[in-house]
Amino acid sequence: MKMQQNSMAISESSASTFAVKDTGTVLVVEDDPRMQKVLQRLFHEEGYRVIVAGDGRTGLESFHTHAPVAVVLDLILPEISGRDLCRRLKTLSADTPVIILSAITEVVDKVLLLELGADDYVTKPFSPRELMARVQAAIRRRRKPAATTETYNFGACVIDFSRMKASRASEEVALTSLEFRLLRFFTANAERVLTREALLNDVWGYNSYPTTRTVDNLILKLRQKLELDPANPRHLLTVHGAGYKFVP
Repeated sequence: MKMQQNSMAISESSASTFAVKDTGTVLVVEDDPRMQKVLQRLFHEEGYRVIVAGDGRTGLESFHTHAPVAVVLDLILPEISGRDLCRRLKTLSADTPVIILSAITEVVDKVLLLELGADDYVTKPFSPRELMARVQAAIRRRRKPAATTETYNFGACVIDFSRMKASRASEEVALTSLEFRLLRFFTANAERVLTREALLNDVWGYNSYPTTRTVDNLILKLRQKLELDPANPRHLLTVHGAGYKFVP
């Protein structure tokens, strides 16, 4: 049974136990004290500073204070739920990776979490090596520039990735953080055919994702928002039997 812990435990007090490199701070939002210790040790041993928050509200405050390079987030939390916290964190900083850590295994729940903007999902019980690999991969994707410019124009659309603003025919269009990530990956790989599996791996960051249907759904939404004629797209094209291609 989980125990609520409403105060933030800052792991720097035990930093002398580990050799901490300058690799950045990982925020762990988890209310189980035993799991907190496991995650704290895991990331310390890889050279990260670790901030531990025992509830959603403290996690949100810690995110503001410490500007982490990644967030490891449990779903079942007091104060603010993991789902709501994920949504808030992605609104504050779309580029900061959020890796969900939970016992939920249903496909529908995983789809909903990734559509909220989560970068990856690891199911409990987990392999420490797998969790670390996924977190570090998400951090690398964040640090790797996905496009050569912050503003991208195609057709009647203007996309400002730095300000997360988009317009079509001078009318503002509301895009989610996940839609911006997918569009940025497309613009960085213009004219290339991209498989659904490649999109899941590089945009969602979930290598063993159970279905590619979520890619189709998100591209359909992008077409409806950005294409002048969504039924006959000119930019977000389907390559039958292969995947998708973005044509400026």
